[in-house]
Amino acid sequence: MQVKLKIPSDVQIEVQGGEVSVKGAKGELKREFLDHPLFKKEVKIEKSGEEFVVSCSSEKKKIKAMVGTVAAHVRNMMKGVKDGYNAKLKIIYVHFPMTVKITGEDVLISNFLGERVPRKAKIPTGCKIDIKGDEIHVSGIDKDKIGFICKTIEETTRVKARDRRVFGDGIFIQEKPR
Repeated sequence: MQVKLKIPSDVQIEVQGGEVSVKGAKGELKREFLDHPLFKKEVKIEKSGEEFVVSCSSEKKKIKAMVGTVAAHVRNMMKGVKDGYNAKLKIIYVHFPMTVKITGEDVLISNFLGERVPRKAKIPTGCKIDIKGDEIHVSGIDKDKIGFICKTIEETTRVKARDRRVFGDGIFIQEKPR
């Protein structure tokens, strides 16, 4: 099985063993692939001219799935350094007016359901967060990190001990990074 990706003209890719680094107009991303010994023997990653090639000679489903996974991650990295990713979250409250602030490396959610202690979500490096009214805009070049911080913020305001139909307060993902 072999997957070929065409490299855009304004993106540079370097492959050293299992590590792939992608550079573009918005920045640089590095990722280590094939850290499992089984995949290191079976899967081959290389750059040939204007194409990025991931291949394997095995007929095992796990190895073939790994080829597709590596290709998808590299495709996301190329799009990220070229165009970037954006996501949007919506702040919804009915009972208590919650406030959301950015303090240093944390998103601070105060007065959630009347709680005295603010809830925190740590912002990963490379992600930029803007709060505009009742919307939170997240942007960056790494799709995985943007998805992670969106999920973390949403889980931070998850209602656990109350009826979800009555207490609809929270921060919810409105647009995922695409």
